[in-house]
Amino acid sequence: MPSFDIVSKIDAQTLDNAVNNAKKEILNRYDFSTSKSTVELDKKTNVLTIVTEDDMRLKAITDSIISRFVKQNLDPKALDFEKPYISVTGNMIKKDIVVKEGIDQTAAKKVVKKIKDSGLKVQASIMEDQVRVTGKKLDDLQAVIALCRTEDFGQPLQYINMRN
Repeated sequence: MPSFDIVSKIDAQTLDNAVNNAKKEILNRYDFSTSKSTVELDKKTNVLTIVTEDDMRLKAITDSIISRFVKQNLDPKALDFEKPYISVTGNMIKKDIVVKEGIDQTAAKKVVKKIKDSGLKVQASIMEDQVRVTGKKLDDLQAVIALCRTEDFGQPLQYINMRN
């Protein structure tokens, strides 16, 4: 029985390249020449940490990161921006950006509901952080992929492991 998986993954090397290019861009900008701004990527937890002096620089850094994501063919919807917080001394702003991996339960439920509402003769099931779709015909599976590409589920989706 043919099947495929719907997942949400980010290539670690491409993510690292995008962050490093954003760092280089920030270091070369004139308005950041006297800045103590830092951008760090924790590769184990996929969290970007930005530390800078003011809101203007914070916005410039986040814009640079988003533009580098787009240039590296990564979807910016994979970034989860948390609320910035000011340090105890009050002169630095810190912001964490979580890079989402895997489909969360609410998005997975939306994907399954959309597939079931479509009326296609396929079965969709949630398996941890991915959705497995099985059906009798390959054409139905391709129709599911086309259907999911038209909808926005709040995170980037990839379609892998197509089996006959």
